[in-house]
Amino acid sequence: MNGYIIPIGCDHAGHTLKEAISKHLITKGFKLQDFGCFSEDSIDYPDYAHPVAEFVSADENILGILICGSGNGINMTANKHQGVRSALCWTKEIAVLARQHNNANIIALPARFITIEEGIMMVDAFLTTDFEGGRHQLRINKINV
Repeated sequence: MNGYIIPIGCDHAGHTLKEAISKHLITKGFKLQDFGCFSEDSIDYPDYAHPVAEFVSADENILGILICGSGNGINMTANKHQGVRSALCWTKEIAVLARQHNNANIIALPARFITIEEGIMMVDAFLTTDFEGGRHQLRINKINV
């Protein structure tokens, strides 16, 4: 898994969590493409969600990370891109199921509602869980309109 680049992005509310997750992943040998933001100054989350979603949609093997205050806005934005299945996760179990059953390729985290430790645990689970395929693939095939 750490043979490719992981795109990561956030809004101002997710900056602290993004920095902690980035540091954690780099120490584990992952390579990141940080699309920002780079401070806690107020910004617009779509400006950071779109580049991550474009990066992920260009390669079906890439998994990405997005973070904003509630996780909702950045998640909604990412899901506008064809081929992106961004999952809003707030527990490790949901992160695992997002990969196993939904083949999610972006994890969206709600920075204002989880701890740094929880965020790191969810990202680790997300990046190391495989998609189960089978009946789940049949359902995924029905997502795009």
